[in-house]
Amino acid sequence: MDPYSAEGELINIHNHFHQGQYQEVVDFDVSSLSPENALPARVLQLRARISLGQADEVLAELNGAKEPELVAVRALALQALGRGDEAVQAVEDLLAKGDAVQENATVQVVAGTVLQAAGKSEEALALLGRHQGNLDAVALIVQIHLQQNRNDLAVKEVASARRWAQDSLLVNLAESWVGLRLGGERYQQAFYVFEELAQAPATSSVRSLVSQAVAELHLGRTEEAQAALDQALKKEPAYAEAIANLLVLSVITGKNVDELTASLRNADAKHPLFVDLAEKSELFDKAAAKYKAKVAA
Repeated sequence: MDPYSAEGELINIHNHFHQGQYQEVVDFDVSSLSPENALPARVLQLRARISLGQADEVLAELNGAKEPELVAVRALALQALGRGDEAVQAVEDLLAKGDAVQENATVQVVAGTVLQAAGKSEEALALLGRHQGNLDAVALIVQIHLQQNRNDLAVKEVASARRWAQDSLLVNLAESWVGLRLGGERYQQAFYVFEELAQAPATSSVRSLVSQAVAELHLGRTEEAQAALDQALKKEPAYAEAIANLLVLSVITGKNVDELTASLRNADAKHPLFVDLAEKSELFDKAAAKYKAKVAA
C-alpha cells in the first residue's frame, strides 16, 4: 500500500507538511508507525524542522548519517544555512553512487530541491524526471517549470498527474500554482483551494493564508487579502512571505511602505522582492544612461 494514499500510515503527516503545518509535523506521534515508514516520517520531521529555522540542529543531528535519505536532508540543512556550495557538493557526491540512489524517491525530491535552490534547474529536472509516481517530485517539477516561465510544461505536468493521482492534495496545490500564473477564471479556482485550506482549523497555516491572500489580490479583493495577511502575521509575525505580500498590497492601495520594507529586510534581507527590485533598478539605470542629455560645448 502507498503510505501516502488515503489509507496509508503517512497520509496525515504528509498532508501536514504540504499544508505548511510544520510544527504539527514535528509533533506528530510516529511511535505506532510500521518499521518501513519510520524513516520517511523522520525525513518529513527533519525537513519541517529546517523550515522552522532549526537547520543548524538538524545538521548536527545528521553528522555521520549513512542513509541516502538522511545524507540528502543534511545537504538541505547546509543549503538552508547559506552553505550552498557544500550542499551541492554533498548532493553530487550522493548521486554519483549510482542508479539505486538516484531512483530513491526521497533523494529525488530533497536533492532536487537543493539543486534548484543552487540554480541547477536542468540537473534537478533530470533527477526528478526519474520518479515513478512520486507526487512530491511532480509538485517540485511544476514549481521549477513555473520559475522557468514554462507554463506550458507546468500545465502538461499537472494534467498528467491528475490522470493518476485524481484529487490528491498535492495535485490540487500544483494546479492552483499554475492557475495563479495563467490567470483569468483560474484565479477563482485557485482561490477556492487556498481558502479551504486556510480557513479550516485542521488545515490552516501561515502559508495557506498567504496563498489565499495572493489569490485575493489577483481577484482585486484588497480588503479580503488584508484580512488573510493579518491572520498570517498574527500567527507568525516575522514570516517574510506574509510581510512581502502585505508590502505589495500596501503599494497597490497607496500606503506608506517604509516600515514594512524595514520589517522585510529584518526578516529576510535576501528576499526575492529585494533581489528583483535591485535587478530592475540596475536595468533602469543602464537604459537611462543611454538617454543622458548632451550639452554642447
